[in-house]
Amino acid sequence: MNTDPIADFLTRVRNAIRAKHRVVEIPASNIKKEITKVLYDKGYIQNYKFDDSTPQGSIKIALKYNPTTKQPAIVDLQRISRPGLRQYRGADNLPRILNGLGVAIISTSKGVMTDKEAKTLNVGGEVLCYVY
Repeated sequence: MNTDPIADFLTRVRNAIRAKHRVVEIPASNIKKEITKVLYDKGYIQNYKFDDSTPQGSIKIALKYNPTTKQPAIVDLQRISRPGLRQYRGADNLPRILNGLGVAIISTSKGVMTDKEAKTLNVGGEVLCYVY
């Protein structure tokens, strides 16, 4: 049993990047699927596939690397809000990551989105993680 599935998701992606893997497979949940969609929309991963053949299901993520330098698109993933200490921010108090170069993934009442999208919709929520 895993007490923090989002931290497990981020750690699996982080470890796969450090090991220079092309694909990482992660047990699925609805919040993990939404985080994966945000990572894909912002260009941090190359592709993803949801496999629902088992009861739990899984997510296969194709990681993105620069073709010439072989550097990963994701430099770092940081878990911010955790089960022991939840981090909530209002719409006017959302964080800026690397002066706007990175994204904060926020879980709002209107779904999982980036900090910029949450600001435009004027909604706050739980700051799940930082990606840059």
